[in-house]
Amino acid sequence: FFFQAEDGIRDYKVTGVQTCALPISLLAASGLLAILTPFVSAVGVTIGLGAVAIVAGLGQLLRAVRDDHGGARWFQGVGGILYLIGGLSLFLDPVVGTLGLTLLIGLLLLFQGVVELAAAAARPLPARGLVLVDGLITALLGGLLVAEWPSDSLWVVGTFFGVTLLITASRLALAEG
Repeated sequence: FFFQAEDGIRDYKVTGVQTCALPISLLAASGLLAILTPFVSAVGVTIGLGAVAIVAGLGQLLRAVRDDHGGARWFQGVGGILYLIGGLSLFLDPVVGTLGLTLLIGLLLLFQGVVELAAAAARPLPARGLVLVDGLITALLGGLLVAEWPSDSLWVVGTFFGVTLLITASRLALAEG
């Protein structure tokens, strides 16, 4: 895909790609299904992340074997082993992995919200009010996820994934229209 901005506007158009209604409809239907079955979709996302981490770990280990630099070889090897351990743990026990991902998402949102609040308070920014509102909502959402953990793990990852799929389908439909 190639993306280009139009007249400095933050709205992006997909160029050089012909989209059609069927893939957009399937993407939207997948998003709705993920929202309606959040735990199942969360486990699927966790298994997928585990598989990606396993492939990344194998790539790091192969790179470590081929690297001619002695010191870098050990760091790459350790990194590869850590990726493999993390990936295998997500892949083999996705329910526990979903618990960990939910806590990670909550902590990241909480941190991001606090950083946005600090940035808005530190100096005048364009749209400072929006930055403050964004930071407040993000920090509150992250705080709620952390406070309700682990019970919110049953729905958070799957619901967020479904919402992302729906937003992507909507964006593609609007870009095509």
